[in-house]
Amino acid sequence: MTIDVTSRIEIARPRAVVAAFSADPDNVPRWYVNIKSVEWKTPRPAQVGSRIAFVAQFLGRRLVYTYEIVDLVQGERLVMRTAEGPFPMETSYAWRDTREGATHMALRNRGTPTGFSSLVAPFIALTVRRSTDRDLLRLKNILEAAH
Repeated sequence: MTIDVTSRIEIARPRAVVAAFSADPDNVPRWYVNIKSVEWKTPRPAQVGSRIAFVAQFLGRRLVYTYEIVDLVQGERLVMRTAEGPFPMETSYAWRDTREGATHMALRNRGTPTGFSSLVAPFIALTVRRSTDRDLLRLKNILEAAH
């Protein structure tokens, strides 16, 4: 079973600000509840081909997985795929302007769990949705409070 979860939010900040902050891997532990740290495997800044290891706490387990940036258009989209980790996953961010001058952000996670994870895929999908919704709300609060 494939997991495919998209969460969306509007943030009352310009798209350039939202995209720059959220696309910077060094900021991820500030707004992703489950991400505890990041380690660059390639030199900064983020670009296509960059590899970043994320240390997460998810469902009571410590997970370490490495994403590789496969698509990056500044201020529009970022797509990362796991190069190493518990199961293949792709995470993408997309940003667009709203009529009110805010930013609409979509965060999509999709992947195909393997082994034991495949048996609990529906539960994982629900947990990913709750976590992603919470992460986007946390991002919104951080960025709007900074204004």
